[in-house]
Amino acid sequence: MSGSPLWTPSPQRVARANLSRFLAGHANYAALYRWSIEQPEEFWPAVWRFCGVKASRMWDSVREPAEGVRQYRWFPGAALNFAENLLRYQDEEPAIIAWNESGGRRTLTNKQLYDSVSQAAQALRASGVREGDRVAGYLPNIPEAVIAMLATASLGAIWSSCSPDFGVQGVLDRFAQIEPKVLFAASSCTYNGKRIDTLARTREIAAGLPSLRVTVLLHEYGGIPRSLRWGDFLAFSRPKKIEFAQLPFDHPLYILYSSGTTGLPKCMVHGAGGTLLQHLKEHVLHTDLHPGDRIFYHTTCGWMMWNWLVSALASGACLVLYDGSPLHPQKDVLWRMAAEERVSVFGTSAKYLALIQKERLRPCGSHDLTALRTVLSTGSPLPSENFDYVYEAIKSDVCLSSISGGTDIVSCFALGNPIGPVWRGEIQTRGLGMKVEVFDDEGRSVVGQTGELVCTAPFPSMPLRFWNDPDESKYRSAYFDRYPGVWKHGDWASITNHDGVIITGRSDTTLNPGGVRIGTAEVYRQVEQIDEVLESLAVGREFDGDVRIVLFVKLRDGVVLTPELDRRIRQQIRDNASPHHVPKRIVQVPDLPRTVSGKITEAVVRDILQGRPVRNANALANPEVLEYFRLLHATEADVG
Repeated sequence: MSGSPLWTPSPQRVARANLSRFLAGHANYAALYRWSIEQPEEFWPAVWRFCGVKASRMWDSVREPAEGVRQYRWFPGAALNFAENLLRYQDEEPAIIAWNESGGRRTLTNKQLYDSVSQAAQALRASGVREGDRVAGYLPNIPEAVIAMLATASLGAIWSSCSPDFGVQGVLDRFAQIEPKVLFAASSCTYNGKRIDTLARTREIAAGLPSLRVTVLLHEYGGIPRSLRWGDFLAFSRPKKIEFAQLPFDHPLYILYSSGTTGLPKCMVHGAGGTLLQHLKEHVLHTDLHPGDRIFYHTTCGWMMWNWLVSALASGACLVLYDGSPLHPQKDVLWRMAAEERVSVFGTSAKYLALIQKERLRPCGSHDLTALRTVLSTGSPLPSENFDYVYEAIKSDVCLSSISGGTDIVSCFALGNPIGPVWRGEIQTRGLGMKVEVFDDEGRSVVGQTGELVCTAPFPSMPLRFWNDPDESKYRSAYFDRYPGVWKHGDWASITNHDGVIITGRSDTTLNPGGVRIGTAEVYRQVEQIDEVLESLAVGREFDGDVRIVLFVKLRDGVVLTPELDRRIRQQIRDNASPHHVPKRIVQVPDLPRTVSGKITEAVVRDILQGRPVRNANALANPEVLEYFRLLHATEADVG
């Protein structure tokens, strides 16, 4: 590991940072972190006050013991509204700038956003939506999705969304469980230059949701019973002051879903107060957002990063949205957008950064990125080589914050520190107020060695509950079965001597050849440095009392896995990881299975190779690729 950091903030940048003001009497970040986990009754109110949470009634206590998995009820007695906190600015400054891959650009000011939410909230109320009711969105990443969500939250109803790349069954597997009263949907969308007709899907979805009172279509009617176009839905009302429902801190706000690759997706209910407070902490302190900043994250409405992004309105930032492929119509389209819109914070996935590195894009040489202060990456571990790429090809003076958390907490366990250094291959820090540790096989807390990432104390953004889980058995099984009272997140990780975090993959897909535990990200980090390899997937296959690693590779168009390329891949892994990491077999495949949020899923391939059924192929964006793996298993019994 390098003896010096890749980047250190300048004294001027440290002085301007929100985190520097928040430090107050604490000597440094390490001291602040210790205080935040040792004194949660002092820390979380300090975040509340520093970030200016709007509430009509303050709390009676910070937390009180409660029965059930969550252990505590946070800020009992407080009354607030999530949407009111996001709509606190009502001026003519831009609130949303929306691009799409067809060249469209739209802007909504804070006042325009407020007025549109006012109209949508009135229309929802007229449609019979009340506190606790569910409203669903089957929408692209466009301003109407933000408006519909905020209108829902203003009433105290619960918002849930899927993106248009979900198939009919995938949507029904989610929405049918929660029985929404209203569905917002688009009749079409465009991705990678292709127009996708979602109207026929929406007809099937609406027909499969008997709870619906109305379907609101963005463009056309389409013959769906009890449907309205967006413009007509809003036309019933005129903008006026919004009557924000004042609700308890733990009133439900969102329902998000697990991937659903092992059965019906679990429906995670997240609270308004916990989501708001956690996101404010992460935006204001860890990302250093200021009023007037412009923040972009390439996401869809089916990924929790959309929920995370939208909360930036509460910090006075302008949301920059992009609807479409990140590589169309040009491979550098997101960087052109970042330059033209003066983006301050650019968020993306580790896969995107790896891909544009292979494409040899150099945004620093082709675009004016002087406004860019921070690059965020999530979705999978960011390899060390991609850290180098960001500083060499994107911008040398930027805070590169790899972040890690999940849908389960709609936030992060580990993320950025704008007043601290960036070390190659490391997430900068554990989140303030999050008592994150790494446990070894005996459940002991360890530093400097890999183990199970856990959180050993409750925090406000834990799910309130799972939908249709009255005895909390699903909730307990998901996180607390291994270590009672301790949240097991399912990541294989280590805490470094810089107090940073390295994630090496999901612990449920950890490989164990010869008794040596290996995170799959350690393999991918080496394989994907080979220029011919676009993506890879490693699984362990039980064989003769041991585990053999099988590596599947997706190669560039026209490239074939020759014996020479096979040898180079193995040599790269052996030289830079260990002989234990070297796969028994390398197989070229046309594509790899991925969830609708774009994450490659190892579990379904592992199940196929072990002869187990895949229980929910509808959770995948490309279920057709499974046939290749099934055929491989059927015809090559000795694979692996």
